[in-house]
Amino acid sequence: MRISILLATVSATVLLAGCERPAVVVTPAPTVVAAPSPTVIAVPGPAGATGATGATGETGMSGAAAQKGDTGATGATGATGTTGSTGSTGATGYTGATGSTGADGQRGKTGDNILVVPTR
Repeated sequence: MRISILLATVSATVLLAGCERPAVVVTPAPTVVAAPSPTVIAVPGPAGATGATGATGETGMSGAAAQKGDTGATGATGATGTTGSTGSTGATGYTGATGSTGADGQRGKTGDNILVVPTR
């Protein structure tokens, strides 16, 4: 960046130093001339011939080539996100259907009675 500014300053100085400076022109004070009598009316004549075309000016200098800028710094790491909220409690399930009645048991057998006596 410093080199491009320096190059632009030096080239501007060289261009301005090489320009032709016109000489100072001093115009004399106008002299007062008595106007002719108003009885004479001047009629303009035909137009004169066209003047010659002026010379072409010189081509200007080319500007300096631009320089590539520096790479920017890496950005900072982003902050950690917040923890999500707890979900809602689920709905209560339906009550199950009543089971079928079991099959009838076998008929009991008749026989000896057993008596259990605790000992201590």
